[in-house]
Amino acid sequence: MFQIDLVERCKANDRKAQLRLYRQYCEGMFFVAKRFVNDPDDAEDVVQEAFIKAFQKIDQFKGEVTFGAWLKRIVINKSIDFLKTKKERFQELNENSIHIVEDDDWTVEDGISIDEVKEAINQLTEKYRLVVQLYLMEGYDHKEISQIMKLTETTCRTRLLRGKGHLKELLKERRYGTGS
Repeated sequence: MFQIDLVERCKANDRKAQLRLYRQYCEGMFFVAKRFVNDPDDAEDVVQEAFIKAFQKIDQFKGEVTFGAWLKRIVINKSIDFLKTKKERFQELNENSIHIVEDDDWTVEDGISIDEVKEAINQLTEKYRLVVQLYLMEGYDHKEISQIMKLTETTCRTRLLRGKGHLKELLKERRYGTGS
């Protein structure tokens, strides 16, 4: 069955079609949520809430992107909402005093594994970790991240730049056992 047919059946409130879409996407969406909330139980809760919202709002799905991309956006937003309810506060930076220099160099030293990078990302403070994850792992640009996080693009760019700096320091500490 084609995905568009499945989505159309879901719009008609077909429970079997909903279950089929759920089974098709639940594992991948779980990993997306887990990258943000870290705890597997919390990630399961986030995914469940995301699917409930997706099926409630499925009439808003217009097919401009794939269903998976549309659902992933819901999962990311639900993950961020979950973190906010845990009293994680995001502080706006004073944008008038910040001058941002674009730096697209994300290279790491040879011998550092993907797992080491992921582990280091998880050690970042949340305000940096979320922006770095959305940029590096989810592939969103500054404008999309600023919309998701409800930040200005300047703040988004600043957090990404600072997050990258912290990430490089963490990787250097792992490599050499020192921060300098």
